[in-house]
Amino acid sequence: MEGFAALYIFMLAAFTGYEVISRVPVILHTPLMSGSNFVHGVVLVGAMVSLGQADAGDPLQVAIGFFAVLLGAANAAGGYVVTERMLGMFKAAGKGAK
Repeated sequence: MEGFAALYIFMLAAFTGYEVISRVPVILHTPLMSGSNFVHGVVLVGAMVSLGQADAGDPLQVAIGFFAVLLGAANAAGGYVVTERMLGMFKAAGKGAK
């Protein structure tokens, strides 16, 4: 029963996230994505804790934990890169624009 509860919570979170994000106006999308980089950091910390709790004798747990940390790190780093590029679009043409 524990697995079904986790699946139910995951599906509910996915549906709620989709509904919330789909109603965000285009003009607010960039600031919200910039602010959500904090969430990516929390996800990365959670993945590292999960990897630390993985049973060293079970290679599947270690592989899933490593994959979670890898994806979390890529998501956090990519979020900051994209935010930096978007903020660069608002700089004046003569003042440090690349």
